[in-house]
Amino acid sequence: MAIMGFLAVANAYTMRVCLNIAITQMVRRRAHSLAHDHGSCPGDLEETAGDATEISGYDWDEETQGIILSAFYYGYIVTHLPGGMLAERFGGKYSLGFGVLSTAVFTLFTPWTVATGGATGLIILRVLEGLGEGTTFPALNAMLARWAPVSERGRMGSLVFGGAQIGNIAGTYLSGLVIKETGEWQSVFYLFGAVGILWFILWAILCYNDPESHPYISDKEKKYLEEALGRHQNSQPSAIPWKAIFMSVPLWALVCAQIGHDYGYFTMVTDLPKYMTGVLKFDIHRTGTLAALPYAVMWLSSIVFGWLCDNMVKRNWLTVTNARKTFTTIASVGPGICMILASYSGCNTETVVILFTASMGLMGAFYPGMKVNALDLSSNYAGTIMAIVNGIGAITGIIAPYLVGLLTPDSTLVQWRLVFWITLAVFILTNLVFVAWASGDEQWWNRPAQDNKKQQEIEIPTTNSINTDIRL
Repeated sequence: MAIMGFLAVANAYTMRVCLNIAITQMVRRRAHSLAHDHGSCPGDLEETAGDATEISGYDWDEETQGIILSAFYYGYIVTHLPGGMLAERFGGKYSLGFGVLSTAVFTLFTPWTVATGGATGLIILRVLEGLGEGTTFPALNAMLARWAPVSERGRMGSLVFGGAQIGNIAGTYLSGLVIKETGEWQSVFYLFGAVGILWFILWAILCYNDPESHPYISDKEKKYLEEALGRHQNSQPSAIPWKAIFMSVPLWALVCAQIGHDYGYFTMVTDLPKYMTGVLKFDIHRTGTLAALPYAVMWLSSIVFGWLCDNMVKRNWLTVTNARKTFTTIASVGPGICMILASYSGCNTETVVILFTASMGLMGAFYPGMKVNALDLSSNYAGTIMAIVNGIGAITGIIAPYLVGLLTPDSTLVQWRLVFWITLAVFILTNLVFVAWASGDEQWWNRPAQDNKKQQEIEIPTTNSINTDIRL
């Protein structure tokens, strides 16, 4: 389940990010991007400046490109909550499966849509892709709540959610390679759309909502999971306690951390290829290769951080709450500082790539930090909690690309420096909120209604007894 969940996220991200590379070849390059003006670097593109306009001919300015890249997230945030609720009620297998399948089909139609509908058609299609992918994390969170014991959540969560980095690696590296070899940007959409459909077929055959419904699980593993998860989990959750959830301070602290993470992450994912082609002047193959490197390091670091976090909790070196806060802080402050240093490294490409790679590597600590915190707060409503947290955080996916497009009309170092300062400020402010009010403890509203009722029946006589003693 963990491996197929990992591949689900990886496929979702390849289909999401391949446009970030392809768009650099879809648009007509402007003359100022090839000039040695203030804040621009000489590089690979100068050697091919003569054929730059022959590669593609769509006349989309930076603002239009920002709208296209952010369009995905308009649909993405809409299906988070319905996807989470459906996953809790009926299981996450098909809530996740059909979401990824629909995204794969839309990905296959991308070249045709661009040819017939231009920028407007592509924007609409990206919104539809976002609608399909919005169920991914809520459904996976609901399934992890039924498959991952507390002592294994750091590692399983890091493995599954770390699929995002493999998706980014494949989406960026293979996109650059395939476009270079075929000479056509359309090929990447055919490749990743087909792989997404293949994943769905395997998912439908191999994976199930919970251990009870899995026909191939061993009795030993099934018994272990029942004992490990039985204390925290109700097989049929009662009505969702909306008021208690929205009044929960730890939940809103988690939302703040998610906003900070997503803003920095989406800034890197959607716009790092544009920085490499627009500022550092890398060619498409070099951009694909070097843009993939930070995500490879982030994936490896997320596994290391996950193992480290679980061991610290097991040995009682850190409480669950302090572990979540510690690793979230590492993943907030470290990447922000590395981004700033990279922006002041000028055209020293080796230093810039090293710093961006270090930035994403430190961001891997988010997975055993705030990314699995929703499971700590509530296992019964994990899908709904992830939908709220991830859905609100995903709004930054709309803001970040569009804001970058507005702030970098000429794609110079000075303009990009402001982008990274804003990212650092968002990282620090949201992390301060998380450190102040986050919790790694199960929340009272996670318990079934009947358990809360029993608890109240126990507490009321005790209170009356105390009052009687005081009167006497």
